Amino acid sequence: MTQDDNQGAQVPQEPPKRGSMRFQDGSTQARQPSLAEQRARQQALAEQERQEALAAEAARAAEKKSSTKKKILIGTGVTVGLVGLVATFYTVAKPENVTAVCTTRDTEIVDNDQNCDENYVRSHGGYVSGGFFFLPIGGIGGPMQSYRYNYGGSGAIGQRVSGGSYTAPSNANISTKSGKSVQRGGFGISGKSGGSGKSGGS
Repeated sequence: MTQDDNQGAQVPQEPPKRGSMRFQDGSTQARQPSLAEQRARQQALAEQERQEALAAEAARAAEKKSSTKKKILIGTGVTVGLVGLVATFYTVAKPENVTAVCTTRDTEIVDNDQNCDENYVRSHGGYVSGGFFFLPIGGIGGPMQSYRYNYGGSGAIGQRVSGGSYTAPSNANISTKSGKSVQRGGFGISGKSGGSGKSGGS
């Protein structure tokens, strides 16, 4: 009876070992992706392409904006430069008005501007040399008195001139107190009118 009982009893099975792995051999084929997996991959690729297109568009827009800004800055710089150049040109080209007074060698202002006029001096037996006008005193043959123009100076007749220069400014309209033109200037070039212009040299 004991023997029958032993034969009817079942041998307990061992529990499965944890951490075991099954390896596929070389003949195993990869599983085809499911329809849902294929759709997910397509959507991911489409999203990636969309993001790349947006990034490229943003880069093009930024480059265009930068180029436009640079062109505006260059254009503004050129405009400002041209305005400055024109303003400088007109400032330089615009002649100043200078009054010339006839003085003796001792810088005394004389009443008669004709003593510094070349035509008048020559017609009265005098001559011009080195910016000085030599006029005989008391008529032809008498001793010579020299005169010359002072440009920009001031003072009363019979007094010594104050300030000014004995060198004619190059770009200036020069005239005497009586309104006689000695030199006409313009565009930065000295312009002398007739014989009186020559007499105004230094």
